Amino acid sequence: MPSLFRKSPRRKKPSSVVTTQRQVDIPASRARLGMHVVGLDQPWEKVPVLFQSFVIDEPEQVEILRTHCQWITVERTAYTEQVAEEAAAHRKAIAAGSDFEAERPLSEELPHAQRRYQQAQHYVDALLRKVADGQSLPLKEARVVVRNFITSISSNPNAMFWLSRIRHRDAYTAEHCVRVGILSITFGRFVGLDNTQLETIGLCGMLHDVGKMRVPPEVLNKPGALDTREWQLMRRHPEYGFELLGSEHELEPDVRNAALSHHERLDGKGYPQSLTGAAISQFTRIVSIVDAYDAITSDRAYRPGIPTSEALKILYNNRGNQFDDQLVEAFIRMIGIYPPGSLVELNTGEVAVVLATSARQKLLPLVEVVLDSGGHRCLPRVLNLSESPSTGDGNSYRIHKALPDGVSGFDLAEHIRHQADAGAADPLPPTPGRR
Repeated sequence: MPSLFRKSPRRKKPSSVVTTQRQVDIPASRARLGMHVVGLDQPWEKVPVLFQSFVIDEPEQVEILRTHCQWITVERTAYTEQVAEEAAAHRKAIAAGSDFEAERPLSEELPHAQRRYQQAQHYVDALLRKVADGQSLPLKEARVVVRNFITSISSNPNAMFWLSRIRHRDAYTAEHCVRVGILSITFGRFVGLDNTQLETIGLCGMLHDVGKMRVPPEVLNKPGALDTREWQLMRRHPEYGFELLGSEHELEPDVRNAALSHHERLDGKGYPQSLTGAAISQFTRIVSIVDAYDAITSDRAYRPGIPTSEALKILYNNRGNQFDDQLVEAFIRMIGIYPPGSLVELNTGEVAVVLATSARQKLLPLVEVVLDSGGHRCLPRVLNLSESPSTGDGNSYRIHKALPDGVSGFDLAEHIRHQADAGAADPLPPTPGRR
């Protein structure tokens, strides 16, 4: 897969290399036979090549560069210049992100999205049960599920955002896999992946944690802290996942690698292989961020979930050492402090659910008030905070604070079901083929 993202803008070249107009930087994943390599983004002594300037004439040299480097400096040719221009465009896409253009209103897409979400949930539930029972895995169906996600997210991403907020503590692993699949596709679309790459990143996200079903349930669901033996068992789940998604399945290598490496860190302090920097693939970097975000904001057996705003602070504070810094910043721009489906407390004490956000005014979303200041259900009303609606006493409505998903007196799943029932109920369109 083409590498799309540069690890860091603060790359240092070896002092012996001077970039000229005859040289360009390209992703190491785009290296090929015949290129003249004159610089690396790693010290030469850390990369097993014989010379500090060489022409790639062996396939093994291509693999070495792809394994140890993110970027290489090469002599300019028509091909390398084109590759450099494409890479620059991708870096720009990460920096800016893309606005989500909805093809149809939330009210129309939500019923379709809900059925696709339920189909995905049933599939993942069955898949994880087969893992636990030691049966063979029906992975061909996974592509159908992921393609359905892509179709829905293309129609209106807010619908799947809403559904990904539904959480049940007793079904954490299955729901987590579905949500990470959805958010990985959404994030991939935000940073400019094409449909084939979206399918791969969706599979990476949805299947990344299948190995957890090989961990004893009493360890996986323990409400307290794990002891040393239990933690060692838990740390085996990436290896279990890699084995379960073995080569007999028709999956892209990135899918298995994401299962194996989603707990690796850029600084080498992750597990199971203590990989560093360039050895961690771009798809894995995306899944690692989404996986951590969803885990932090979800209720777990040993602690409650925290609001989105606090979760994003944790990701931000760990950028560069645990997570890819540019991808974290892009993820924060995509999610926003108040993502669709999240709950907020207004300055009036009322509780509202976020319906949609504007790329230009993410701090002033469209919200629906669902609880009064006493915490009781009220007649719902929609407020567009970007229009400074009045509270009636001369002040404007504003958000006082973000809330965790579980709020007494309000059931988000029930609310979404009601919204879906009130929307269009046309049959689902045919499942799309590979694009």
